[in-house]
Amino acid sequence: MMSSSSKNEMMMMMSSSSSRHNEKDQLFHILHKIPQGDTPYVKAKHAQLVEKDPEAAIVLFWKAINAGDRVESALKDMGVVMKQLNRTEEAIEAIKSFRGRCPKQAQESLDNVLIDLYKKCGKVDEQIELLKRKLRLIYRGEIFNGKPTKTARSHGKKFQVSVQQETSRLLGNLGWAYMQKSNYLTAEVVYRKAQMIDPDANKACSLGICLIKQGRYDDARLVLEEISQRKIPGSEEIRARNRAAELLMEINTFERPPSDVSDILGLDDDFLNGLQLLTNEWGPARSKRLPIFEEISSFRDQLAC
Repeated sequence: MMSSSSKNEMMMMMSSSSSRHNEKDQLFHILHKIPQGDTPYVKAKHAQLVEKDPEAAIVLFWKAINAGDRVESALKDMGVVMKQLNRTEEAIEAIKSFRGRCPKQAQESLDNVLIDLYKKCGKVDEQIELLKRKLRLIYRGEIFNGKPTKTARSHGKKFQVSVQQETSRLLGNLGWAYMQKSNYLTAEVVYRKAQMIDPDANKACSLGICLIKQGRYDDARLVLEEISQRKIPGSEEIRARNRAAELLMEINTFERPPSDVSDILGLDDDFLNGLQLLTNEWGPARSKRLPIFEEISSFRDQLAC
């Protein structure tokens, strides 16, 4: 028979082996950013991140959604995988159909996924409408719950985002969407509003492009030179300065356009005259009221402070 001391040694060895196995298992899940467990969602994440099998991951994400297993995360992650497989239309319909199963606090992050999917498949009008709706929610205090900041997550890391930063980010996306419709005047208005709230070099480059498209090369040069001179947040990044330098070189190759701005954009004179009046108000005391926000709500001026 095994002695008492031998039994204790074996028990200790088994316990030590089990402990090492658990530590190794935890390290594996941390390394691959996979939750622990044996649920459909965990299996889907394993297929997505470890096995690198996106088709199998989508099947398992669907199982997780139907089983009510972390529906919000399953919808968002499935949308990302479908986007990689160019199945964006399917991802959009899935999120729109099943987002009702997710709690209210999950709707904002699902909107962010939808915006990305709309951008991917060229649904510009849908993107514009959703961005405007998100801006309305901010103006009404329905996203930040009346607080000056909120916690956001990117690539597994949490960080704080202010109302101003989020509003400027959404306006930047809205400006990009109007650029895709070749509506450069409206894009300019939106980018200027974004820069008034929370300026950065990337949006300054986009504003420069808007001005170039309108043939306003001197105005574009002034904006882009601020990046070269590192006067705007984010201009310390070499990518932003290189982009600004490229655009400045591009401006130098252009000649003054013979046509009027109205010919370029197909806009009527009354509309352009109205915009010019607003532009005149953007002097030292910049106007807080811009035409693109007339339809939003009476709360639109709160964030201009």
